[in-house]
Amino acid sequence: MMVFYLLILLVIGGSLIFGDFRNRFARAIHQLGIWAVIIASVTIIFSMRAEIEGRLFPSATVAVEGGDIILTRSRDGHFYATLQINGADIPFIVDTGASQIVITTADALRAGIDPDSLNYIGRAQTANGIVRTAPIKLDSVQFGDRIDQRVRASVNGGDMETSLLGMSYLSKFEKIEITGQTMRLVP
Repeated sequence: MMVFYLLILLVIGGSLIFGDFRNRFARAIHQLGIWAVIIASVTIIFSMRAEIEGRLFPSATVAVEGGDIILTRSRDGHFYATLQINGADIPFIVDTGASQIVITTADALRAGIDPDSLNYIGRAQTANGIVRTAPIKLDSVQFGDRIDQRVRASVNGGDMETSLLGMSYLSKFEKIEITGQTMRLVP
């Protein structure tokens, strides 16, 4: 009889111990999963921080006395500006390595230009390889207080995230001056 009671105690005690271990094991796996999600989220956010900061805190374009335009360098090291193209606000990266204004197909649509109706007869060498381009004339370009009419540009037929403000337009300014974190465009 004593063996029977010992066996019952052993079964009850074992189930309590195993049950407690099982609960702790399940809880440990659950917590490990939570930490894995947290670490993965932080890693993804950290790897995309420049893009996130650029979208949340775009650098400002400021027109100052005399019509000078001052741009503040973004955290990614580039200068960005928003110009009005045919009345639509279009974000640009200021690119002294680009020969002209090059706009994305999405920005062309926002500016009232149908990219599907264009003749992609040009070619441009980019960091992503050779792309087809379509020459166009923009009815109006407003940058700060400056307004220009019938400005030559191109629509990029390839994948491009941001439109480029190149030298054909930047050379319209008398002086381009970069000092520290600012770029000054003098008319």
